[in-house]
Order: sequence, then C-alpha cells, then structure tokens
Amino acid sequence: MLKTIALVVVAAIAALLIFAATRPDTFRVERTARIQAPAEKIFPLIDDFHRWGTWSPYEKLDPEMKRTFGGSASGKGATYAWDSKGKAGAGRMEIVESSPSSKIAINLDFTSPMEGHNLAEFTLQPQGDATMVTWSMQGKSPYVAKLMGIFFNMDQMIGKDFEAGLANLKTATEK
Repeated sequence: MLKTIALVVVAAIAALLIFAATRPDTFRVERTARIQAPAEKIFPLIDDFHRWGTWSPYEKLDPEMKRTFGGSASGKGATYAWDSKGKAGAGRMEIVESSPSSKIAINLDFTSPMEGHNLAEFTLQPQGDATMVTWSMQGKSPYVAKLMGIFFNMDQMIGKDFEAGLANLKTATEK
C-alpha cells in the first residue's frame, strides 16, 4: 500500500515538473488606464525616479527602504537603486529610452529576493483631452518562475500593482 502511494506521489511530482517545463520562456504583464490629463503632465512623473514616490505602489512597501539615485536627473541614463529588508527586495532601474511625452523604457534588475532582468515600458497615447497610459513589463521566465507560475498567477499579482500605480498617476495628474 505504501509503495503504491509513493509511486503516485512520485508520478504526480514528475508530471508537475514536466508540465512546468512546457510553459512559455517569456512573460509579459500589461495594464492600461485612461487619464484625463495631457501626456505632458503625466510624463515627468514617470521620467524622473525622484517623483515615483508620488504614484508608485512599490515606494510604499518599506518606509525604511534605502534609495540611491544616479546618472541623469531624469530621462535616459537616470538610475535608481533600492535595498529593502522587507517586501520591496533589492534591485536597480535605468531609463534606457525616453521619448518626451510618449514612451519610457526601463531596464529593471532585481537582485533580491530573486534575481531577474526585465524591461518595463510606459507608453502614453493622447486621445483628445485624455491620455491612454500603458505600463508593461516583460522578461525571460526561467524554470523556477515557470514552476512558481503553476501555483501563483504572476499576471494578476503584478497586474494589481500596475493598476494601483496607474490609479495613483490618475489621481496625481487629474487634479
């Protein structure tokens, strides 16, 4: 009887590991919000890491988080590193593309709690007196992330943060 149970458990674990290997090698999370403000008013809040405290949900995860700014004051070449003993982990961002009032691309490197190298993008598309703002993140999905993805929906988890950040941008710029 114990032998049968052990074989079933081993088979289930093997099936789970094989299933994880078949999952996509990359991921993409994206959320969009319509903000009743011109792109010129929204863009500076994203293009300057010093202003992320106004809207980024990640800035509120750890009040004791250490922050280091470098490179350009804003735009291409601006850098921001953080180190947190709490939920925020540690990592570094660098703006690698900054097209005024339309697009910002950021290399996003996590060092803790897990290593990860992703690309975050913000696109701003004017629509009359409003702007459609899209926040996306994409990157490689190593095997461990594929395995975790079976149990945790990364799109929903990260997507909720993106939705909160876009709502904060909306509040900050529609005043």
